[in-house]
Amino acid sequence: MTIESDARFWDRAARKYAARPIAAPAEYQRTLDRTRALLKSSDRVLELGCGTGTTALRLAGDVASYLATDISAEMIAIANEKQATTPIRGLAFRVATADSAAVDAGPFDAILGFNYLHLVRDLHGTLGRIHALLVADGVFISKTPCVGEMNRLVRVVLPAMRAIGMAPHAGVFTSERLQEVLAAGGFEIVAAENHATKGDDHRPYIVARKR
Repeated sequence: MTIESDARFWDRAARKYAARPIAAPAEYQRTLDRTRALLKSSDRVLELGCGTGTTALRLAGDVASYLATDISAEMIAIANEKQATTPIRGLAFRVATADSAAVDAGPFDAILGFNYLHLVRDLHGTLGRIHALLVADGVFISKTPCVGEMNRLVRVVLPAMRAIGMAPHAGVFTSERLQEVLAAGGFEIVAAENHATKGDDHRPYIVARKR
């Protein structure tokens, strides 16, 4: 599979994905509140892997500008439909990856990646690009499913599902490993928090500052 096949997977899944309710609303609200507290009204923000724009629409009104991106054109189409009904000044949605010329409008004061890092194919390269897109002392805020800490059955089943096109690429790493890669990529870990509402949800919320 390739990044193009990943994009096609999310295009096919987009409408069903958009129709699903938020799985853990209290956990999600905590993440929103924590992120909002870290952002300033003067910030230029980039969100990677924005999906159908749910988070962008909640946060964009609190900052100077907000560019929300995703590899799926169908996800972005749904996000634009939402934006059309509730326009927010300074918010734009684009089909793009971290490497796309579309995000060269930076540098950014903050970059967000929620449920994103495990889906990228080159974790080191993506973090390097994020580092380059940030201003000095800019922050990268992420919340990432760490498949390496999940049920072993999940790790066994995922490759089979990918092989038949029923799942996108998913990297397997632990929270500890993710923090090591962030540190090696020029970031200082400011906070690593558990926003889960149940103990077996291995999805650390990490605030990392550009060194």
